Amino acid sequence: MKKGYPEVGELVIATVKTVKPYGAFVTLDEYEGKEGFIHIGEIATGWIKYIRDHVREGQKVVCKVLRVDPERRHIDLSLKRVNEHQRREKIQEWKNERKAEKLFEIVAHRLGKDLEKCYEEFGYELIDRFGTLFGAFEEAAINEDALKDEGFKGDWIEVFIEVAKENIVPPYVKISGYLELTTAAPDGIEHIKEVLRGIENEGVTVSYMGAPRYRINVKAEDYRTAEEILQNVANKALEEFVKLGGEGEFRRRL
Repeated sequence: MKKGYPEVGELVIATVKTVKPYGAFVTLDEYEGKEGFIHIGEIATGWIKYIRDHVREGQKVVCKVLRVDPERRHIDLSLKRVNEHQRREKIQEWKNERKAEKLFEIVAHRLGKDLEKCYEEFGYELIDRFGTLFGAFEEAAINEDALKDEGFKGDWIEVFIEVAKENIVPPYVKISGYLELTTAAPDGIEHIKEVLRGIENEGVTVSYMGAPRYRINVKAEDYRTAEEILQNVANKALEEFVKLGGEGEFRRRL
């Protein structure tokens, strides 16, 4: 559950509570204790003869937040301003977050800690850093260093990664290899930069580890594809660097 109020323009999941001739009252599934209202003019485009042809009690809907008044505890919503693509994406996001909440319960259980205490210690901060709890689990499943790279510390990290790897199928895989490049040329640094820039693209990045070592990071849909890409870009970099008078070596692991 999120705290506070949704932002104007945000898409929210809601459950229809009451349907009136002039609109529908809903509860916001993602915000504890919050309710909203969809005016009949925001239910659907065109003239509406029977409002219940469009919404009914108990129905899950995706709405866009139009106005928020915390003092009056009033939230105005629109159903008609959400297109089909947005609706599907939001529903999937909501399902992912429900799954993540269940996984977080497993983390708390394995740690032997109270669930709310775990949220206070690191759960809410994970949501702030990664956008969603599911996003945190997904990043942990893809990259074991993701949490530490974001500055998180604690014994809980190992358990969190363990639960993530057991339950999350990453949308992509990430592997690395290492280039060692040396040159005696006066403008050797520029040669190295030129070669490394030449292999970077959407799925390939290069990071400096300290001369003469550079790490190639590859992101792809599966390990076989990632390995092929890694080998190809490494070979390309070495060939180009040799042409410029340098020497190099590629290592899959240090």
